[in-house]
Amino acid sequence: MQSGHVTTPFGRRPMTLALVKNQFAAADIEQGKSANKWKIYQDACAARTLLGVRDRALAVLSALLSFYPDSELSEVSNLIVFPSNAQLTARANGIAGTTLRENLALLVQAGLINRKDSPNGKRFARKDRDGAIDAAYGFSLAPLLARAEEIARLAQQVNDENRRLKLIKEKITIARRDVRKLISAAIEEGAAGDWDGIEVLYVAAVAKLRTAKTTEDFADCLDGLTLLQEGVVNLLEVQLIPQKSDTNGAEIRQHIQNSNTDSNIEFEPSSRNEPEAKPRQEPPRRGEPIKAFPLSMVLRACPQIADYGNGARIESWRELMSAAVVVRSMLGVSPSAYEQACEVMGPENAAVATACILERAGHINSPGGYLRDLTDRAERGEFSLGPMLMALMRAGGSSELRSA
Repeated sequence: MQSGHVTTPFGRRPMTLALVKNQFAAADIEQGKSANKWKIYQDACAARTLLGVRDRALAVLSALLSFYPDSELSEVSNLIVFPSNAQLTARANGIAGTTLRENLALLVQAGLINRKDSPNGKRFARKDRDGAIDAAYGFSLAPLLARAEEIARLAQQVNDENRRLKLIKEKITIARRDVRKLISAAIEEGAAGDWDGIEVLYVAAVAKLRTAKTTEDFADCLDGLTLLQEGVVNLLEVQLIPQKSDTNGAEIRQHIQNSNTDSNIEFEPSSRNEPEAKPRQEPPRRGEPIKAFPLSMVLRACPQIADYGNGARIESWRELMSAAVVVRSMLGVSPSAYEQACEVMGPENAAVATACILERAGHINSPGGYLRDLTDRAERGEFSLGPMLMALMRAGGSSELRSA
């Protein structure tokens, strides 16, 4: 078993408490423990980012392990190797002297090896009369044996993360292909919808991939593409399978009931020869009620929402809310954010707010976050749809959204 005695480095190399801690950990090895040195090395290579070592340092570690005579690191044997710098350089593919010393220090700092320096700083072993090593000075491999299980877990963690990233990238490739071809097919065959606007959203979603670095970054990109894909599919489904529009209407009604159990909203069929009918709306359960505006006013201010109605037309509040569900999915607004907006603003006004956001989708970084902000302000009584709609009407739907 390794001695718990702490040694300090030779010469000008400083001693730190981190080095003391590493020596304590290396000394705490179970009796009789052994592990294959090359298996530990492979795990260290896989977990190098978590261990904080680079490829050159791992090459030096491989050279050090090659000087250990057995394939199994064992607690009962001498775990100190004592090659000269010239020998290490030869086995580390001719690494330069300064680079060798730098990476040896990095291995010590990472807690993969420990120094056991002699009184004069030289590396050597002293043997007894029987030829067995009595004392050795050089680099101790005890930390590798002590941390074998930890290094294996880190390697497994990295491998799992790599597999997850690979799966996410595969799904991104499929989502990009599906959205791209669906948009192209819709444009070529004249399907109703704001396909230019959807194309802008697609290009923006793909552009985020260029700056993605971590697994979470790629996961966020996948979420955006998946939501866009769902929006495109829903838009085409409503047009290609007309009965789906009735189903969407039923879903909207069910959503209204779930969001506001006290609501007694009734919808009157609209007629081009009759004045616009305003839906009767009970105050939402929380926050100040927001006035529901005439449907004709909403459609003049937000003409793009009509592209997502059945037959590229919206003639009732039910159809507006059904289209808003499609737009919500396409813009990447989460169901929870939209449900909260329905609860606070009322389902009609949530649909109107979604239509307004659609008009300026190219200028809003996060439609979901924007809707949540409007909802929070509405709950505090600090927001009204009126100024937003009037601004869009005055500018023909192309001015900056202004809210009050």
